Amino acid sequence: MKYLLVVGDGMADLPIEALGGKTPLEYLNPKGFQIVGGGELGRLRSCPTQLPPGSDTAFLTLLGNDTPKVYTGRSPLEAAGMGVKLEEGQVCFRMNLAAIEEAGFPQGKMLSHNGGGIDGEEAYALAQYLTQQGRFAQLARDCGLTIYPTPTFRHAAVLPTRETGFTLAPPHDIVGQPVGEHMPQGACAGLLGELYRASFEALDQHPINKARREQGKLAANCAWFWGAGTACRLDNFQEKYGKKGLVISAVPLVKGIARLGGLDAPDYPWATGLLDTDYRRKAQTAVEALAGGYDFALVHLEAPDEMSHDGSLENKLEAMRRLNQRIVEPLLEQMPQVDDFRLMLMPDHYTLLSTRTHDGTPVPFAIYDSRRPGAPRPFTEAACADAPILENGDLLMRKLFQLEA
Repeated sequence: MKYLLVVGDGMADLPIEALGGKTPLEYLNPKGFQIVGGGELGRLRSCPTQLPPGSDTAFLTLLGNDTPKVYTGRSPLEAAGMGVKLEEGQVCFRMNLAAIEEAGFPQGKMLSHNGGGIDGEEAYALAQYLTQQGRFAQLARDCGLTIYPTPTFRHAAVLPTRETGFTLAPPHDIVGQPVGEHMPQGACAGLLGELYRASFEALDQHPINKARREQGKLAANCAWFWGAGTACRLDNFQEKYGKKGLVISAVPLVKGIARLGGLDAPDYPWATGLLDTDYRRKAQTAVEALAGGYDFALVHLEAPDEMSHDGSLENKLEAMRRLNQRIVEPLLEQMPQVDDFRLMLMPDHYTLLSTRTHDGTPVPFAIYDSRRPGAPRPFTEAACADAPILENGDLLMRKLFQLEA
């Protein structure tokens, strides 16, 4: 028996006027997201009420962890996905390359949490440049801040301090708002605020950003710190559930949670975390892994969440269509050649187009079991509305694996 968990990040939403009062999942039915074989529907409280809703708390829950107990902040999870081991007496931050208006601080508005979708060599070069020249580099040296660049808009930063009282605004929550209204508060607020300003000074007129503007793109001109946290320890997934697992994701956060739990989570250069990711290869990689000795595969698609943060209804719908047509349908077609299987489909959390932010509403899920053929059922928020809510991720995993609670 094989097991699959397919996660469309942030694809759950509220009814949208432009879709005739339907959610994106409802609008795509009956064209997509039909759960064949009858389908078992349910709901999960993926984001505990005492913690902010987001993929960090949600994926900890989805993989069976006691999230309120183990959660120490977002960035240590991402750092683990980047190969950064956090030690005691260190605090880790997520450092986004963001795009803000050329007016800069404090009146400039946040234009894009991901620097206009910057990635690859450009993203790596800008993050590397910050560490080498100018006031930002000097501030970093003076306080012992270490930056770990990646070829994405997501980077890790580690500061040697035992302070934990940080209040830092996630950049995807303040798009369209003046950045001066969301400067750091609490521990090290002055230092972090100076780093924000110094990064803008270094990056706004960098040749890469000048070229991006000439191409009609946003300039990735600010290093924005958020998600502070300390070292995190998780239970071993295979020891807990008896399943050898593989996680297929472009996102360091998800890979970090997987690796801290003893799951395999390779780096795939063809997985971008954006609309242009290689959907079919994700599905094929899962099939090959399950045929080759793995018991469990998690396939994660970040694109619906990114498109929601961008405020693009059209692109969110397209990401979800591709998830259905290029991941879910191929898995349903190919897995019978491997073994009997159970496939769970779900978002990790709601991401609302109306606010461009996450929401902690319990998420819908559906389970298809290849041993129980039946008539297709639609998978939508409304279809799952009357289902009982699972209050923790351990119950979710035990339901997927058909283990006693």
